[in-house]
Amino acid sequence: MDDSSAPLESPASSPPIPVKRREIFGWCCFDFANSAFTTIVITVVGLPYFKAVVAEGNPAAEGWWGTMLALSQVGVLLLAPLIGVVADVHASKKRYLAISALICSVATVLLFGVGAGQVWLMLGLVLVANFAFSTSENICSAFLPEISTPANAGRISGYGWSFGYLGGLLSLVIALVIISSGDGRAHWSFAATGLFFFLASLPTLLLLKERATPRPLAPGQRYLRVAWQQFADMKRELPQHRMLVLFFVAMTFYLAGLMAVVGFAAGYATEVLAMEQEQIIGLFAVLQIAGVAGAFGFGFLQDRTGPKLPLAAALVIWIVACLWASRCETVREFYLIGVLAGIGMGSLQSASRAVVSTLTPAGRSGEFFGYWGFFAKLAAVIGTFVFGNLVSLTDYRIAIAANTGFFVIGLLILLPLKLRSSVKDT
Repeated sequence: MDDSSAPLESPASSPPIPVKRREIFGWCCFDFANSAFTTIVITVVGLPYFKAVVAEGNPAAEGWWGTMLALSQVGVLLLAPLIGVVADVHASKKRYLAISALICSVATVLLFGVGAGQVWLMLGLVLVANFAFSTSENICSAFLPEISTPANAGRISGYGWSFGYLGGLLSLVIALVIISSGDGRAHWSFAATGLFFFLASLPTLLLLKERATPRPLAPGQRYLRVAWQQFADMKRELPQHRMLVLFFVAMTFYLAGLMAVVGFAAGYATEVLAMEQEQIIGLFAVLQIAGVAGAFGFGFLQDRTGPKLPLAAALVIWIVACLWASRCETVREFYLIGVLAGIGMGSLQSASRAVVSTLTPAGRSGEFFGYWGFFAKLAAVIGTFVFGNLVSLTDYRIAIAANTGFFVIGLLILLPLKLRSSVKDT
């Protein structure tokens, strides 16, 4: 590998504080906690409840939902690098992780009180909750370079995503019990999810250590100026980080496709296949189990072969899943598609996070995972806005067929990249 693509040494290769198994467990617990939010609020219950109850069946509901999700990610996109700089300077990632998790939990609980006709209240609360969720996801991921080495980053990231899917599965079971207990109780699942997120994130806040050291600002410096300076530094360093930049471009495309599916899969199941809420929850329970297998198995594969093979395999899986879903006619078929999607989702997200971890320079994890958050949220803006408005203008089948293009473009950009093999290059 030439010098232009060789990453700087990760700070996790010689951490000042030994990494213990309970700390890795604590880090994984945050994936377990926040999966409840994205599974229940964003994916399974949120859109069907919003359209049927809050928007009272308005055909523009999908467009509103997609625009709201996009706007929440615009906020993260603009603020993630600044938050990363502040967290690095103050060595305070844990503090910001706790704040963002609490905001998400409270906003999610407040969704319990939203009823018919309160469209803007629900959209506003979900915007705040999704902004806080995405911010906390970025901050927690910034700990990965500190608790891993390039040789085991794929495996540890896989542990986190696998544990996350177990959290999503448990939240689905809780939601199913609540919804099955009587008519009109879907909104109770929001209160349960907010409480779940808060309680399940406590092991992370208690066990995870802050390894970074504070770097006080010089007299007259401001955080915004430091953030812009780091952007300028990054621009000068582009030749050194060429592989990471190109990877971020590929990631933006394929995560746009992934975020669109996450935001609208339940809507597709309801509108196209007329699935009941209990069937949808069962579908996503299957998806969560498949996601555990995908994240765990592909994490080990990445540590053996490098990241390109699992990423490319996951993208091929997603291309097949989207094309099949655009022609799906039965609930049984959709369950099989859910298995494929779960495997592809777990491996794609886990491998992407591990790639960024292995290419992050020492002492700049908050900054570089701020960039990761920037591109991931840019992807969410593009994917949810395009998909939601395509559904409003055409239909779900055309939208999901068009969504395949995001994965194809991401795959074509990924294939020529010489991403680091964690085994051979360490």
